[in-house]
Amino acid sequence: MTQFLQLEAVHYAYPQRGSRVQGVARGVVQDVSLQVGAGEIHVLVGRSGCGKTTLLKLAAGLLQPQQGQVRLQSQAVSTPMPEMGFIFQSPTLLNWLSVHDNILLPLQLHRALTQDDRHRAEQLLSQLGLDGMSQARPQQLSGGQQSRVAIARALIAGPTVLFMDEPFAALDAITREELQHDFSKLCRAQGIAVLFVTHDLREAVFLGDRVSLMQSGFLQTPLAISLPHPRDSGLRFGPDFNALCAQLRQAMDGGL
Repeated sequence: MTQFLQLEAVHYAYPQRGSRVQGVARGVVQDVSLQVGAGEIHVLVGRSGCGKTTLLKLAAGLLQPQQGQVRLQSQAVSTPMPEMGFIFQSPTLLNWLSVHDNILLPLQLHRALTQDDRHRAEQLLSQLGLDGMSQARPQQLSGGQQSRVAIARALIAGPTVLFMDEPFAALDAITREELQHDFSKLCRAQGIAVLFVTHDLREAVFLGDRVSLMQSGFLQTPLAISLPHPRDSGLRFGPDFNALCAQLRQAMDGGL
């Protein structure tokens, strides 16, 4: 597997409250090395407060490591780069813009829009099951539909890597599973690398090519998810899927 995104022995610590000295607290991320291959969906899983969101921010250039380095295609990452896309817990759509204009906003902030841009936005809406919704306002959409718009907005500029922090956490179980399926299919078709944070073990196994468990700032050896693609809803009830979920849970509980 071609190493696309690399984190090499990165360390990051927030200062203790009231201290003027940087890095005096125990590391939130401690000597972590991680590789994400081109086109790979790599999932970070762990309990709340384990450091997985901080690690994602370091990988994306939103935070700078106090030790170690981050590279994307061998280029040092010091700030977010144009080839990066981001999807966070809230869709953060602008209510005064249509769905179509929300999707195109990242491009419009940097240059004049073209007809190809508008066609691409409509194509993404179709691929994400939102045909006929381009002129709707966000407040007219369900939570799942808003999440789909956020995915389209992240993809409109053609990123090579996506950083995602529990983007489906607020959705009901059925909507969440549908989005996992559609998102995975779309990213794999386009060859986009993904670093995906979740606390949901079943989501991690369904989406991931590899899953890394984070505990108290440290990262365990990734677990390879050798399940076939494409992955459909029936896979979740199979013995192989459930065995992998059980293996991750055992590791989280200290069994591995």
